Amino acid sequence: MSWSLAREDDTVTEWERSDGYATVRVRERADGGFVVRLDVMEQAADASAYRRERVDDREAALDRAAAWRAERSLAD
Repeated sequence: MSWSLAREDDTVTEWERSDGYATVRVRERADGGFVVRLDVMEQAADASAYRRERVDDREAALDRAAAWRAERSLAD
């Protein structure tokens, strides 16, 4: 299943999987760092999961978000 950009503003970028059961979010923190979050709901075809990581810069956050999206893509 594919991912699409669901939200993008000054502080949050979020992708949603096409089945609606998974999201990946990058959020800028007040201290200038970033938080990357993966949320796969219990109803999803794959195993539910929640991950959260803090990183220092936006590039690292976007790299982690891309890796999680690749790991959690499902065959259509």
